[in-house]
Amino acid sequence: MLIQVIIIVIYSIALILIFMYALAQLNLLFNYLKSQKENKNCVEFDFSKEHEIPYVTIQLPVFNEIYVMERLLKNIVLIEYPKDKLEIQVLDDSTDESVESTAVFIKNLQKEGFNIQHIQRKIRKGFKAGALREGLNVAKGEYIAIFDADFLPKSDWLKRTIPYFKDEKIGVVQTRWSHINRNYSILTKIQAFALDAHFTLEQVGRNSKGHFINFNGTAGVWRKTCIIDAGNWEGDTLTEDLDLSYRAQLKNWKFKYLEGVQTPAELPVAISAARSQQFRWNKGGAENFQKMIWRVLKSKNISLKTKVHSLLHLLNSTMFLNVLIVGVLSIPMLYIKNEYEHLKMYFYAMSFFVISTIIFFICYWFMFKKSYGSGIKSFVKYVGLFLTFFSIAMGFSLHNSIAVLEGHFGKRSDFIRTPKFNINSLSDNWKKNKYLKKNISVNVIFEGLLMLYFAFGMYSAFIVGDQGGDFGLFPFHLMLFLGFGFVFFKSLSSKI
Repeated sequence: MLIQVIIIVIYSIALILIFMYALAQLNLLFNYLKSQKENKNCVEFDFSKEHEIPYVTIQLPVFNEIYVMERLLKNIVLIEYPKDKLEIQVLDDSTDESVESTAVFIKNLQKEGFNIQHIQRKIRKGFKAGALREGLNVAKGEYIAIFDADFLPKSDWLKRTIPYFKDEKIGVVQTRWSHINRNYSILTKIQAFALDAHFTLEQVGRNSKGHFINFNGTAGVWRKTCIIDAGNWEGDTLTEDLDLSYRAQLKNWKFKYLEGVQTPAELPVAISAARSQQFRWNKGGAENFQKMIWRVLKSKNISLKTKVHSLLHLLNSTMFLNVLIVGVLSIPMLYIKNEYEHLKMYFYAMSFFVISTIIFFICYWFMFKKSYGSGIKSFVKYVGLFLTFFSIAMGFSLHNSIAVLEGHFGKRSDFIRTPKFNINSLSDNWKKNKYLKKNISVNVIFEGLLMLYFAFGMYSAFIVGDQGGDFGLFPFHLMLFLGFGFVFFKSLSSKI
């Protein structure tokens, strides 16, 4: 009986935490919808006056990006800005042959009159954060724009972002990501779906009410004095962007999020690349929870509501752990429910997951219909995409939970960059990418076992109890089965 009680308690706690996160998302939806009705006038630099155009440094932190370096540099030099007030830093930590080809390309750009430097470190300490910090030491710009290697900002990008820094309280201007290969595969579609929710619902919902948001590591601009005042870049977490964002906002710097300015980028097309990105983001989120939460809770400069949203924001990646716990324990809970009549009152907790799912469904629908319309065809498309996203997200829960646990328990690991592919169309192939991992993680085997485990969960629906089965959890187990099956077989096939 003790084991059953422990299972019920852990299961219920995980469900309640997911429900709390869903309520926070619902609050962000209300904030988002309200913000769309507000007209906020901001002071801006007048670029028609030459003396109001500030000096800007563009930083391009790169590491072994042979497939996209030429595309990146060709795009960056198209940005429209006075040449005498713009410098470009290629912060190159590469260890392969891309160093030489990049150097040649940069020299040619220098001959064309571009102020571009090829900066290489002898010791790659602190990974991306270390490269950004070293570049900052010699940067001439008052404002630092940062782009990862797979981002392709439009030519007017600086003209649409820099003017907002006339407000001296603004430390960061962040733009929304868009996706050049959104429709390449199911994997890219669900990644785009998740990121779209973050860059609309979450970023706008938080920023519109003055809650903490995060610089997303790229496609944004920092005020140089803000970086220094917040303590500069630190490499002790895998998400240095989230870390510096919180330190800056705790110093009362304001962040400006521009939903209307989209910066195109490439999504990972190989599941191994998506895995490495997900692992870094989720582990880094947990590391920053451990690093920042007490500073946030002790701060006297922010409201209680902002503290609650910050808590749930920093625990964002930990939701994967709660989903995994709920999934794994749902099968023994099915048997407990049908074995112990007197415990049935505890199973009202199960409704929390249904309610949470409905909340997520509603929130994401509002984001989806803004881009694709609200007709019946759009809704049907949304339902299919939402169910696919929800299933595959749960399929990643083991992988991401391991990352979260490592982050919370302080296990250190290297910054594993996400391989870039230069994929623009369905005809492009990525199989020969030299940066992809060739070995299969042991986690993939466990994901296959979990697929079988949830197949057993579906079978159990037919045999439990004495009333002809219990199918209340069958849809949940089906989605888990499909999600883990997708991740398992996709991981295996990507190695062939």
